[in-house]
Amino acid sequence: MYKIRKIKVGKKTVIGLTMALQTKNLIVLRGSKGYVMCGYLDLTVADKFNDVAIKVTGVSTIADALVARAVSVSRAAVGLGVKPGQPIKDILKIIV
Repeated sequence: MYKIRKIKVGKKTVIGLTMALQTKNLIVLRGSKGYVMCGYLDLTVADKFNDVAIKVTGVSTIADALVARAVSVSRAAVGLGVKPGQPIKDILKIIV
């Protein structure tokens, strides 16, 4: 099962995806320049493909992700000014 939610960021929209896995949910928030991902996904692979990726952990819903802070970020995300510890709501303004 999965859920898709549109999240307004100013005049633009980020897409939130929740996918139920065996025991936990996979969470992704996708903007036009990059994405926020939960701990299930691998930041090393995001770096390999030069993705703007931000990792959050301890989230099981889109609402959780929206109030989280970045745990780690890809090199490409650093290039856009994203830093570990930044609130996701602020990061969405950069990657939208």
